[in-house]
Amino acid sequence: MKTIAIYHNKGGVGKTTTAVNLAAAFKNKGKRVLLIDIDAQANSTFATGLIKFQFEEEDDIKGKNVVQLLSSSEFDFIPEIVRKSQEFNTPEIDIIPSHITLIDVQQQLTRFAASRLRLNTKLQRVEDDYDVVIVDAPPSRDLYAEIALIAADYLIIPSDMKPFANQGLSNVKNFVQETNETRSSIGKQPLKVLGVLPSKVLTNSRYLDFVFPKQKEAVIQRYGFPVLDTVIYERVALSNCVNKTLTMGNLEVPDPKSIFEFDRNCDSVKEFRNLSFEVMQKIGA
Repeated sequence: MKTIAIYHNKGGVGKTTTAVNLAAAFKNKGKRVLLIDIDAQANSTFATGLIKFQFEEEDDIKGKNVVQLLSSSEFDFIPEIVRKSQEFNTPEIDIIPSHITLIDVQQQLTRFAASRLRLNTKLQRVEDDYDVVIVDAPPSRDLYAEIALIAADYLIIPSDMKPFANQGLSNVKNFVQETNETRSSIGKQPLKVLGVLPSKVLTNSRYLDFVFPKQKEAVIQRYGFPVLDTVIYERVALSNCVNKTLTMGNLEVPDPKSIFEFDRNCDSVKEFRNLSFEVMQKIGA
């Protein structure tokens, strides 16, 4: 089982888009995939079709999500929490959903060192059940991001390659180094950074010819991170697949799809196939 964290401490760089569609790409290759959403914004949970309710009393996730997974060492293991994505991909993928209540328990969990290790420990119990685990970490430098980086074997850092995202790579690098100290204390090897993934990249030819190469070089030279060969471009289909809705009576119900389900012939499908192939080669999956 290979566990990959998707993390950058800057939001809006395509982190969730990468997590859910990479998970779908692996599943479409016949891999046994688990996607864990450990971000209180629950974007991956939404994007995989698990938030179709309109009112709080219809919320069927509140009592069975990543909050319960992290809150106890003796109860609420992955097989008890996991659920299938809903009309997101064919075939569907296994999800540990997130919930807004993750914010409420953070202070309590931060008090106990064991909280940082629970995801890692519970993943060890299912290492024969999955080939690939993808953890969608929050865009912050907090307890939940630390939990994700402790549990993962590998790290992908999505970035739109713009100045603020690149400047944030220094913080990512320091955070990885700090997390590696905790990993060492429990006998885990240092986190392997697969690379910065150029994501939401503009398709403008002048930008691609003159600016983009310099941005990639800056990531390598200034921040010491490798850059993945695959590029995920900003495309209409990639935005629309998450925002797709279904009309039910007088209501517009969210009906998000993976890019593979939304339009199998679009360029974004090729890009995520390329990404899955590149990652598989790097991790030996």
